[in-house]
Amino acid sequence: MTPDDEVLGRAYDHRLMRRLLGYLRPYRPQVALAALLVLVESLAVLAGPYLTKEAIDRGIRHRDLGHLDRVAVLYFATLLAAFAFSFLHTRLIQRVGQRVMLDLRLALFRQIQRLPISYFDRVPIGRLMTRVTNDVDALNELATAGVLAVFGDLFTVVGIVFAMVRLNAELLLVAFSVLPLIVLVSLTFRLKVRRSFRDIRTRLARMNAFLNENLTGMSTVQLLNREARNAREFREVNAGHRDANL
Repeated sequence: MTPDDEVLGRAYDHRLMRRLLGYLRPYRPQVALAALLVLVESLAVLAGPYLTKEAIDRGIRHRDLGHLDRVAVLYFATLLAAFAFSFLHTRLIQRVGQRVMLDLRLALFRQIQRLPISYFDRVPIGRLMTRVTNDVDALNELATAGVLAVFGDLFTVVGIVFAMVRLNAELLLVAFSVLPLIVLVSLTFRLKVRRSFRDIRTRLARMNAFLNENLTGMSTVQLLNREARNAREFREVNAGHRDANL
């Protein structure tokens, strides 16, 4: 736990990621089941465009209302299935995420208790509270929903490419011709967002530290008649947090 306002370094650290994912090990069966549900949900989503093609090519084009009715029923069934699997995997992974946050906060609290007294002289208590509360929430999103979202999206993209190759390879090349531009925009956006979120976390830590110092030392603030001055300082800190979010 660094006393610095900003944690600088690489955007991705595989050693840190391994440590974070290590908190998922006790819940491997639940994570595996959630991953399976994500795969099934992706298959249900991929069935939608195929059924639309069937409805147009065989139902509407040939005026076959019976076939169109069957496709409509199947389409509705896939929508229900996708919703059900999405609900189940979201519920499951959120329960895992809450348990991971519990374990991580306990580990952080034990680590804080082992730190030397001199550490607390250098680091405001509010900043430590931000690490144990807000930052753990962010890590929970990364270690649970984020990992499964990438897994599900990758499977969906592979399925889309496979289907498009079978349908029309030339149209696939035309559709994918915009990929270089998308990659360029995504990389630029990622760099800007990374800086923005780092600034938000820093401002939030400063605001929590300021609040903690003022609330715990309220008797001193009132004895020295600093209410108006501290209110002005808090307005500046609070405005900085607002501007970082905007």
